[in-house]
Amino acid sequence: MSIAITQPTGPAHTRIYAYGAARGENAVPNDDIVGPINSSDEWIRQRTGIVTRVRANAETSAIDLAAAAAAEAVSRSGIAPEKIDAVIVATISNPKQTPSVSAIVADRIGANPAAAYDINAACAGFAYGVAQADALIRAGAAHYAVVVGAEKLSDVIDPTDRSISFLLGDGAGAAVVGPSDIAGIGPTVWGSDGSKSDAVGMNHTLVEFRDGLAPWPTLRQEGPTVFRWAVWEMVKVARQAIEAAGIEASDLAAFVPHQANMRIIDEFAKQLGLPDTVIIGRDIETTGNTSAASIPLATHRLLEEHPELSGGLALQIGFGAGLVFGAQVIVLP
Repeated sequence: MSIAITQPTGPAHTRIYAYGAARGENAVPNDDIVGPINSSDEWIRQRTGIVTRVRANAETSAIDLAAAAAAEAVSRSGIAPEKIDAVIVATISNPKQTPSVSAIVADRIGANPAAAYDINAACAGFAYGVAQADALIRAGAAHYAVVVGAEKLSDVIDPTDRSISFLLGDGAGAAVVGPSDIAGIGPTVWGSDGSKSDAVGMNHTLVEFRDGLAPWPTLRQEGPTVFRWAVWEMVKVARQAIEAAGIEASDLAAFVPHQANMRIIDEFAKQLGLPDTVIIGRDIETTGNTSAASIPLATHRLLEEHPELSGGLALQIGFGAGLVFGAQVIVLP
C-alpha cells in the first residue's frame, strides 16, 4: 500500500505588482571611452544609439545594485517584505561564484528566510526569472517572488575592445510577482542554441587567469553574428510569444526588448510590424546595455514616462550569451 504525498497547488494566475530600479552612479559619455578603441562619439551613436552609459563606483557591487532595485520594487508593491518567499537574481556579474547574490539580497530587503537562487541566462535572465516566478507561484511553491536582473559589467570590460565593451553599463531592475485574479503573465517562449556559444561570452577562464596563462577575463562578441541572430531569429520568438498569449500585435501597449543596440531595437520593431500605437521601451541611449538588468530598467523608465500604460499589455524579450532567449507578454502594473 502506497501513501500519497500531499502536493500543493497555487493560484491559477500571476501578475507583476511593481518595478524597482538602480543605475550606476556615473554617466560615462562616448568621448570618455573612444580613445582606447580609436573611435568617435559619432560612430558609437550611429552604430548603437548610445550617448552615455551608466557605470557604478568601484566600491558598488552588483549585489548593492540588486538590493536597491529589489527594495524599491517591494516598497512599491505594497507587499510586506516578510511575505516574499522567493528571490531570484539573474546576473553574470556576481563578484564571487558563491554565495549567491539572491541570498544576500533576500536578507537585505527583509525577506529572510526566502528561497533564493541566482540564474545565469545573460541578457535573457530577467525573462527567465519571470517565467520561473510565475511557475513557482502557480505550483504553490511560493506566494510572492522578487525577480531581479543585476549587472556590474564595468568589472568585465576591456577598454581597448571594440566588439562589446563600449556598449556596457551597470544597473539593476527588479519586479515583484504574486497571485492575480486574471492572467498577468503569458506563456514564456524560451530556449537556447549552444552551437553559437562562441558568439558572446568571456574570452578566458578564471583558471587561466589564476595560472598566469591569460589576462583578467572580459566580455567579447561577434557583432555581425549576434545582430543577424537577434533580428531574424528573435523576431520569430517574439511572434510566438504574442501567439501563445492569444493576442495580436495590435493589442500591445508596449514592446520592451533587451537593450542590446538601438539598431537592433529599431529593426526588431520594423520586422514585427508593430503599429504606431505601441510604445517601445528605449533605455539604451543613456543607460547602455546592462544585460539581465536591461528589460526591467527599460520597463521602469517606460512606466515613469508613460504612466498611462499601466494595465496595458507589453511584450518583453531577452536574448544573449549562450545563446539563450526568452519572451512573454505581461500586463504592466
